[in-house]
Amino acid sequence: MSTAFVRTPDPVCSLIDPPQGTALAVSYLRVSTKEQAEKGGTDEGFSIPAQREANRRKAEQLGAVIVEEFIDAGESARKADRPELMRMIQYVKRNRVAYCIVHKVDRLARNRADDVTIHLALQEAGVMLVSATENIDETPSGMLLHGIMSTIAEFYSRNLATEVIKGMTQKAATGGTVGKAPIGYLNIRSRDELGREERTVQLDPDRAPLIEWAYKAYASGNWTVSQLHDELTSRGLVSLPTPKRPSKPLAVSSVHRMLTNPYYKGDVIYRGVAYKGAHQPLVPAEVWYQVQSVLTAHKSAAEATQVHDHYLKGTVYCGACGSRLIVSNAKNRHGNVYPYFVCSGRHSKRTDCTRQAILIEDVEHLIEDYYQRVQLTPARREALAGMLHHEFDRLMSTEADELAQLTANRDRLEHEQDRLMQAHYADAIPLAVLKREQDRITGELDQVNRRLDAHHGEYTDARAHLDDALNLLEDCADIYARCDDANRRLCNQAFFTKVYVEEDDELRVENARPFEMLLDPAVNADALTWAANADKARTPALDSSGQGSSLVRWVPPAGFEPAT
Repeated sequence: MSTAFVRTPDPVCSLIDPPQGTALAVSYLRVSTKEQAEKGGTDEGFSIPAQREANRRKAEQLGAVIVEEFIDAGESARKADRPELMRMIQYVKRNRVAYCIVHKVDRLARNRADDVTIHLALQEAGVMLVSATENIDETPSGMLLHGIMSTIAEFYSRNLATEVIKGMTQKAATGGTVGKAPIGYLNIRSRDELGREERTVQLDPDRAPLIEWAYKAYASGNWTVSQLHDELTSRGLVSLPTPKRPSKPLAVSSVHRMLTNPYYKGDVIYRGVAYKGAHQPLVPAEVWYQVQSVLTAHKSAAEATQVHDHYLKGTVYCGACGSRLIVSNAKNRHGNVYPYFVCSGRHSKRTDCTRQAILIEDVEHLIEDYYQRVQLTPARREALAGMLHHEFDRLMSTEADELAQLTANRDRLEHEQDRLMQAHYADAIPLAVLKREQDRITGELDQVNRRLDAHHGEYTDARAHLDDALNLLEDCADIYARCDDANRRLCNQAFFTKVYVEEDDELRVENARPFEMLLDPAVNADALTWAANADKARTPALDSSGQGSSLVRWVPPAGFEPAT
């Protein structure tokens, strides 16, 4: 993440209108870490001004003027998606720039793949990469040195990571703490009699007693993690302050993570391997293992009491507040269990909902009744199918002109492709222009061919989907009644996006496509009108001119989309 800073004015960068004929350059600066960026009491630290000055001197040697500066502060060169680097590449593509000046090539990239990609992007924009401290330019010897330096930078980056991991592993193997010690401990820096820095870990006198109490309390089995969190907060347990973050109470997840951390029983875990730590254990090993047993038991009990599956889960919602309805099993004094749907918003107190629980059996009957109400009669199914197929025929007839235009465009592009190759063979156009034009023509041909391929196919597929949906609607209640729970879930997922159960135990349904259109009362009314007109059109009356009256065309409702 980039470190924000205030860019200091640079008289070179402030030149908005350089003298005629002066070469223009951009300057790219980078430091790897936030600490480097912030060191020295300024937002830019020490390194960035030094790089800026070196780049400025190099621009003077080239007789160029730096017109824009790009700074990635606190960004690693091991990744290529640095914000200012990306902005610089876009800038040089849009503006006529002769040079991109860097302090060293490893400011741009530390692996060969990214280095080649960035360098090609600069070359395509007509920009020469120049190093302020290395003899690197676009000459053969400069390019050779560039390749060597990029390879060295990649080796340095990979070797540095390997050495860091090796050092961390060695530290963990000898019992040292890798990174920051968890809450309850303090990282201490001191110096020995020879002035060498020593890093140790000591118990935090303010927090260690509270952590020790938390382990012993939870090991008793009388506390939940949430209750333990509340008690620790009331006793004053807060996190360690940092220069950027003040102390604050722990989150419940932090308490759970604390209870599972083997560091408190004296172990150091690094890269999945446990080592005996040199720090003082805060709790005995037997207490730590007892805590893990209690956590496992509580997790199993929670899963056994809270996870209830039902084929309507995920489909039914509270009509009052819009929250999901979840399953809750209630037991009476005789031991009989009654499954209910309850509002999750009310249950978790996220909303002010007052929706009472409803028996799952009652919701099941409401869904079954809904399928009975919407099941199509043969007459309605025939009317809907006739109207929709008639509309498909009309749409395909209106696209005849588009089909002819697409075919003409394909022929034109293929002819243009042939002429382009003939011009290249006659040395009339250079290779770069040939490649660019071929890419353009190929892209346009792909679009035309895809449109031609889909021209008839999309309507054929849409007809088949709608016919399948109509067949399902004609028998939906009978099919649903014969389904097992798994297939009822599939039916509900096909028909509904959401089903809201209102306070009066009525359903408010949001249908999935294409059923929201097929079950729309307005569409059904149009279908019946169309069917009646179609019946009349079979024996048309003659008008005054002796011609048969034409059938009134069905106008689809707003939002109608036949291709589902």
